[in-house]
Amino acid sequence: MTQPHSETVHRVIDSGQIVAREHGERLIRESWLRCAREYGLQPEHNPGIREVSATDLHERRQRVGEYLDIARTGMDQLYGHIAGQGYITMLADSEGIALECRGGERADPALQAAGLRAGTIWGETVVGTNGIGTCIAEQRTLTCHRTDHFYAGNLDLSCTAAPLHGRVAAVLDISALSVPGAREGQQLAWHLTSLYARLIEDSYFSHHFRDHWLLRLGRNAAFVDNHADLILALDDDGMIVGANTGARQTLQSPNGESLLGHGVGAFFRDGNARIHALKQDHDGVRLRSWSDDTFHAAISQPRRRSKSPPRNQPIPAHTGPLQAMAGDDATMQRLIAQAARLANKPIDLLIQGETGSGKEVLARALHAASPRSNAPFVAINCAALPESLIESELFGYAPGTFTGARQQGMKGLLQQAHGGTLFLDEIGDMPVALQTRLLRVLAEREVLPLGSDTPVALDVRVITATHRDLAALVAAGTFREDLYYRLAGGTLALPALRERADIGWLIDRLLEHEAEALGCRARLKPDVRERLLAHNWPGNIRELRNVLRFALALADDEGIDMADLPASLATVDTAALPGERVTSPADEKPATPRDRLLAHLRERDWNIAQVARDLSVARSTIYRRMARLQIVDPKYRH
Repeated sequence: MTQPHSETVHRVIDSGQIVAREHGERLIRESWLRCAREYGLQPEHNPGIREVSATDLHERRQRVGEYLDIARTGMDQLYGHIAGQGYITMLADSEGIALECRGGERADPALQAAGLRAGTIWGETVVGTNGIGTCIAEQRTLTCHRTDHFYAGNLDLSCTAAPLHGRVAAVLDISALSVPGAREGQQLAWHLTSLYARLIEDSYFSHHFRDHWLLRLGRNAAFVDNHADLILALDDDGMIVGANTGARQTLQSPNGESLLGHGVGAFFRDGNARIHALKQDHDGVRLRSWSDDTFHAAISQPRRRSKSPPRNQPIPAHTGPLQAMAGDDATMQRLIAQAARLANKPIDLLIQGETGSGKEVLARALHAASPRSNAPFVAINCAALPESLIESELFGYAPGTFTGARQQGMKGLLQQAHGGTLFLDEIGDMPVALQTRLLRVLAEREVLPLGSDTPVALDVRVITATHRDLAALVAAGTFREDLYYRLAGGTLALPALRERADIGWLIDRLLEHEAEALGCRARLKPDVRERLLAHNWPGNIRELRNVLRFALALADDEGIDMADLPASLATVDTAALPGERVTSPADEKPATPRDRLLAHLRERDWNIAQVARDLSVARSTIYRRMARLQIVDPKYRH
């Protein structure tokens, strides 16, 4: 079948004409033309299974952070519907790299052999027409069924993929081998994938804006709480600060601008009065008809409304957003002092730090501590958006610029941040061509939307962040030197979690936070605390938060014990203390590392902070070493 398929693809490519019975077939044929004309691919030259390294896969998972946690739940539920038909579920990032896979380990090994596993590359530019890659290119739900694939080596596959929009761009996909019938017979797969993509989007939207009022609007009153058609995040004044995909597609703002920054009254008759009436309900949720019964509405309170300080702990006085980021860690306190001085200065800032170390948290705290705190904070992850979308997302576009785009045009994120702060995360991954445009914006403080000849004045503070070494990228020629110095008006370097002395404080703070969200008790058993203090935390604060959330979900009322921790914490780190001599001089009796550390601890009467100062290391390093060497503080012995 390989030769006839290649001949069919070549006939379409050579003719350049697309004859299709239905829209799905047209999308496939258009993809074939792209593969040949734009990517230089040939259907008979199968590239085989391509995949990224384990390190690259780990970094990609870390970039999407909490989004991946929520997506996993949706994937599990979707897999429950399709497992009996031989399908698996995959989640890929905006570049077509499979981040997660559900079902492959329990199915025919042929699934994994076909590349249906985490880490494989499904970008259209690499492996031709396929469900994930073509979904990214077309930004719509589609089925790529058997002979729809560009390469003959993929003809056994049937894939249905749906795009995930919002703060993170990704693709949800279900795939199987040897599914009989034609593409038209995959309608159930198409609808299920679309449904769960929307559920994942909306779940993350609600999680991300949990500190705001959430207005849910639905055409069916029975489903408005859990499956609303439209979701709007509102601030205390009723202004829109976020909108889900359904809202962005349904509501048209004045002059074709973004919904953000407008009041609900701009879209619904008596909208502001209706919002006020909904908010008056004592429990924060009420169901009402909305706008001549077109929609039914429910509203939920911001999470912060229900927060209260832990029992027997005083409410801290004058704790601002910056001061709330750290305990007694000297490095963090110096950084916070610098940030507090820079917050009021009209200079752009660069935040450097490992993935998961809290770069966006610091950026939001800087915004909240600045004179711009009442204006928008607009965040965009340069590594999570497809390259084809970054330019229109940042700069916006004039009416009529794109086929299928909004007729009124669209404000870009730069304009949406006017008067406030634009946060560009993972700036090191911005394409070089866009670096040039961004440099001009920063230099001239005006933005030129795509397709427009009229620049728009811009008042915005730019905060950028990266886990990469920008100086090295400059030296390699992949990042503009002049842009680097423009962005780095001030540079703040966040330490990795393993380098912080306040990890115990962070554990307690995040534990209370996650326990409150889950409605359970925030308790750690002593051996669990020691294990957490001993861990190296390669994923930093994000990893710590995920571990605590996972453990709390499994723990009983007695608190978290060792059995509740994820498998990644089953073994302890083995790194030696920096600067510690492992062997004694030849004329001395050899002393084991355990003996030496015990001697230090006893000499200082088990004062961990003093021992850490003596050895010029962080307290967390001492705790890790104690756990590895099975040294227990006497006050914890039974």
